[in-house]
Amino acid sequence: MTNSGRNRLIDRAFSVWGVVSTFIGIALLLMFIGIILYDGLGRINWAFFTSLPSRFPEKAGIYTSMVGTLWIVVLTLILSLPLGISAAIYLEEYAKKGRFSNILEINISNLAGVPSIIYGLLGLQIFSRTMGLGGNLLAGAFTLALLVLPIIIVATREAIRAVPGSIKDASYALGATKWQTIWLQVLPGASGGIMTGVILALSRAVGEAAPLIVVGALAYVPFVPASPMDQYSVLPIQIFNWISRPQAGFSTNAAAGILILLAITLAMNLVAVYYRSRYQRKSN
Repeated sequence: MTNSGRNRLIDRAFSVWGVVSTFIGIALLLMFIGIILYDGLGRINWAFFTSLPSRFPEKAGIYTSMVGTLWIVVLTLILSLPLGISAAIYLEEYAKKGRFSNILEINISNLAGVPSIIYGLLGLQIFSRTMGLGGNLLAGAFTLALLVLPIIIVATREAIRAVPGSIKDASYALGATKWQTIWLQVLPGASGGIMTGVILALSRAVGEAAPLIVVGALAYVPFVPASPMDQYSVLPIQIFNWISRPQAGFSTNAAAGILILLAITLAMNLVAVYYRSRYQRKSN
């Protein structure tokens, strides 16, 4: 067999292996989702959303963890959005290109791939211990803000970079300052890409449990947090708590909680896809 024939055979074998692996992965995913649907779909009702945690599985609900998740998402958005967009504007429009800026850009990109537990350890030391916040909502929001900041910065820079240079040139030609051009032309033109990045970053924050456990989030909270200084729980931690219980009914609650968390994450990703497609149509 010639080298070209051997290479074609290898390419074909690799293509078949890739297709088979893809179908196996999809089949396993569908099987897992089917099991979760079978176990948890019947448990989802209004009482499940409005009930407090309980040691009796049939009375337990996700009310406190849902409110805690909402608190965490809102606080994380408030903390990370202005910092992320400001950092992206500085790096893209004001920072001088050089060795320092290159090192900064590389490190920001690398931070997006750091395991979330590392951010949890960092948040435990800085926010919970050094700043004395303990395990309240504010400490958790600061930690998740650090987690999503690199994602927001990278997405915002890409969105700003996609704005046509002719828009900036026209703004400068009409006498606008650099900041007026950024505020009135660049940011509105990049808003779709920025929104997409922010939503994807928050969808990751919604599903995180490890960093929040490290900074002191509780697995059982019988009250609803009323301020950023209160103790809290979130939906992933509540699911983890139910899975670790020996009673059979709690596994059904965990499956129902997983379905709700999947629905929230899927909805956020669909919104991101919508804004991305709308932004691409507008830019074209």
